[in-house]
Amino acid sequence: MSKLNGKTAIITGGTSGIGKATALLFAAEGASVVFSGRRAELGAALQAHIRAQGGQALFVQTDQTDPEQCAHLVECAAREFGHIDILFNNAGIVTHGTAESTSEETWAQTLAVNVTAVWRMCKLALPELRKAGGGVIVNNASDWAVVGGKGALPYAVSKGAVAQMTRSMALDHAAEHIRVNAVCPGDTFVERWLEKGYYEHSDPVSLEAAKAAAAAYLPMGRFGQPEEIARAVLFLASDDSSFMTGHLLLVDGGNTAQ
Repeated sequence: MSKLNGKTAIITGGTSGIGKATALLFAAEGASVVFSGRRAELGAALQAHIRAQGGQALFVQTDQTDPEQCAHLVECAAREFGHIDILFNNAGIVTHGTAESTSEETWAQTLAVNVTAVWRMCKLALPELRKAGGGVIVNNASDWAVVGGKGALPYAVSKGAVAQMTRSMALDHAAEHIRVNAVCPGDTFVERWLEKGYYEHSDPVSLEAAKAAAAAYLPMGRFGQPEEIARAVLFLASDDSSFMTGHLLLVDGGNTAQ
């Protein structure tokens, strides 16, 4: 369990779901983990848990739409551990709507969180990766980055943008030994779904209906688990994928193969 020994990783949106699972896995693999989120109580609890397990962790409360807070996150990571080797752009929001039903506010918020904040974190992290002699950026896209998403126009557009950002950055920085790839999860069960008002399946009845629907439309018959996505992120962040850049790694239970 040492694929990331000596590495420092920044994980945005690291207090729950895929980000939390990835923070736990990276720490177990020897990385010093700096993770962000907006909810201080969850961040403090995860930081304490990783440290109690003998890992290195630092939580930095961050609103990813705030340029100054993003800069502070990167500065804290570099100051605390001396270098930055990995950036996992995980923070994001799920929004729904068609071209007609999407409001100006939803459109702007979706792009601000899912696209602009990703670009901003890359821009801030790149000088630190360069100082370290190279590194890895992993962006969290979606299976809807490569196929259309019905009733989720703003979200699908934002994830398509992340896919193109990933490919373009991979070409821009390959000669600097900086690899840029994206993980593209399908429907993944995260604990925040259970929080009232967070997602359309928040109440137990709707959630059970969603699970039943997933069994019908996903070839593998179930939602993914955050830990399954985290293992794919680890692959992209480690030397196991040393000859891969500009790649979109689908982890979607076969959804896009249909």
